[in-house]
Amino acid sequence: MRYHLFIGRYQSPHKGHMHIFNTFLSEQKPVLIAIRDIEPDTVNPLSAEEVKELWETVYRDNPLVKVIIIPDIHSVNYGRGVGYEVNQISVPENIASISATDIRQQINDGRTGWKEFVDEKIHDLLTRLLLNK
Repeated sequence: MRYHLFIGRYQSPHKGHMHIFNTFLSEQKPVLIAIRDIEPDTVNPLSAEEVKELWETVYRDNPLVKVIIIPDIHSVNYGRGVGYEVNQISVPENIASISATDIRQQINDGRTGWKEFVDEKIHDLLTRLLLNK
């Protein structure tokens, strides 16, 4: 099986990410979510393992999704004729404007508006992970 690869920190997973993944999944195209193994800090508070747990919770019943952790990367490079494509996915402005930074801030402030931008399966887990930092 050949996957459609998506690399990110996903601090936190949200419906903007899912919009893109689900476009592929709706066409029965497998998705590989590759989480960069970064050192958590104030801007990126979740560990790669925590992000992996969140994505596996969202897509736990979908055999077309695989979630892995990769070392942090500086660039993605390829030579000619490598046998795969590199594509930029365009999304509507309402999807592109979803901000993981804003989601984290709302959770930290005790607000609930962020819930419309995050899959409900991870509301409690995400809140618990972020507030226990």
